[in-house]
Amino acid sequence: MTTVNGKHNILSLNIDMLKQVMLEYGEAAFRAKQIFGWLAKGTESFEAMGNIPSKLRSRLNEDYYIGLPELVRMQESKTDGTIKVLYEFEDGRRVESVFMKYSYGNSICISSQVGCRMGCTFCASTINGLERGLSRGEMLGEVLKMRNITGENINHIVIMGMGEPFDNYEEVSGFLRLINDKDGYNLSMRNITVSTCGLVPVIEQFGEDFPQVNLAVSLHAPNDDIRCETMPVARKYSHAELLKACRDYTEKTGRRISFEYSMINGVNDSDECAKELAAKLKGWLTHVNLIPLNEVKGKDYNASDKRRIANFKSILEASNIAVTVRRTLGSDIDAACGQLRNNS
Repeated sequence: MTTVNGKHNILSLNIDMLKQVMLEYGEAAFRAKQIFGWLAKGTESFEAMGNIPSKLRSRLNEDYYIGLPELVRMQESKTDGTIKVLYEFEDGRRVESVFMKYSYGNSICISSQVGCRMGCTFCASTINGLERGLSRGEMLGEVLKMRNITGENINHIVIMGMGEPFDNYEEVSGFLRLINDKDGYNLSMRNITVSTCGLVPVIEQFGEDFPQVNLAVSLHAPNDDIRCETMPVARKYSHAELLKACRDYTEKTGRRISFEYSMINGVNDSDECAKELAAKLKGWLTHVNLIPLNEVKGKDYNASDKRRIANFKSILEASNIAVTVRRTLGSDIDAACGQLRNNS
């Protein structure tokens, strides 16, 4: 649990933990549900909890803080209304989160770590390495603060921002349970997507723990040679091992798995790459999401052109593989996939 100046982030406590705190305080258990509800509304101070006795509010203020991050900077896309925010936590660490509007509702892309140690060569989040993982309460704080900033409900969450969620699995798991709690935010597990670059052992665990949460796997290559060139994690878990773990996941959960595939000019976008990928995924309960590469300053990669992407897509479709081209949002403010970093 995050501790600052001897105080704990109360957003990291689930309802049972809050009940235990009430027991220790000599308070009635129902107070926990009241406090939990206030927190889920994005309340920023204990004083704002109107139905909580002042003595209890003072006691909570002595021992806890409400870990909503500070808004450092907000940018709004001029092309699609996407909002990117730079947050700062109590220890001065910073992450970015993105709010996006879709026809099916509002979505937020949150970070799970400050930085990332996976080293994917086309991604901005890895540039400064990993500073630390976020706590479950800090991840919840990203969501609640964004709702306060925009004044709009958030219906969908993707954990695809800075960091590798499966490299911080315990805290990500805690966050999923917090955001889903019926006495709190009460977001359906089916409205949440978690992305991984391919930590094979955790994929199996995730399927057991959260069979209703959507899983997206950053594949980005049809074979080991190309994947190892762009994604260091491929040197530990081979392409074959990753695909086997993904197939086992779909068979165990009955859920479709999504493969994220950034289209990088001259690297992984040839017809031969498409045919190889199609041969490996044909017959699967799967979906391929082609992502026009979002270019990052300091990286030498360029995006595939629209015609090349269309050719790639048609080859996959010829093998009856479900495939879409991701709509790019927020690229004019560096808020698109692969562009998030802890900019100061």
